[in-house]
Amino acid sequence: SFTMNTYLFMYDLMQFCGHSWIFTNMIIRFMSFGKDSIADTFYSIGLVMRLCQLLSILEILHILIGIDKSRLIPRCLQITERVIVLFVVINSQEEVQGKYVVCLLFFLWNLLDVVRYTYNMLARMEIYYLPLTWLNFSLCILLYPLSVLAKAFAIFVSLPYFESFGTYSIKLPFPFAISIYFPYVLKMYLLVLFIGMCCITHTLISERNAHLRRGNIKKKRS
Repeated sequence: SFTMNTYLFMYDLMQFCGHSWIFTNMIIRFMSFGKDSIADTFYSIGLVMRLCQLLSILEILHILIGIDKSRLIPRCLQITERVIVLFVVINSQEEVQGKYVVCLLFFLWNLLDVVRYTYNMLARMEIYYLPLTWLNFSLCILLYPLSVLAKAFAIFVSLPYFESFGTYSIKLPFPFAISIYFPYVLKMYLLVLFIGMCCITHTLISERNAHLRRGNIKKKRS
């Protein structure tokens, strides 16, 4: 238990450092260069962003082997959404990388993760601050739907480029004779994205109520 707790603390610390660096870098660049910094946001922080999102796939493994008590399906959906939008949509279309929506999306992701990994690190040490608990479980309810809208808009603005370049669109050879037109796949994924948003938001509200109730009980006992 101590070894696993130490490992999880180090994992949360690595993620906190990565997302804090991205978040701080974005703010400093915007304060220094204004709107001009938005165009090359992906080029300046994209590598670290991709590394952090790849590392987050470990969280699914943590839940599967039982060292993390988070709910599997909501967390899996959240990670999958980010991986698809970041690697399949944004990373594959250079024309999309300079859009304002990418900067907004990265800002929302990293703001959420800086708070979440801060809370997780303290929780590993059994340190619970009610204001931080409230912020962690309340901020996500507000910002997660906004991030889903930003993801949907990023997919929407990428559709013309997928249509023009034919990226990921394939035609299977005989005897299948089936064509997969990737923009249609993205349009269907938009529906899945919003259905998942409703399910995850409901889960986030339930978790918030449970954690805040538990925090109030501990506060009264102390």
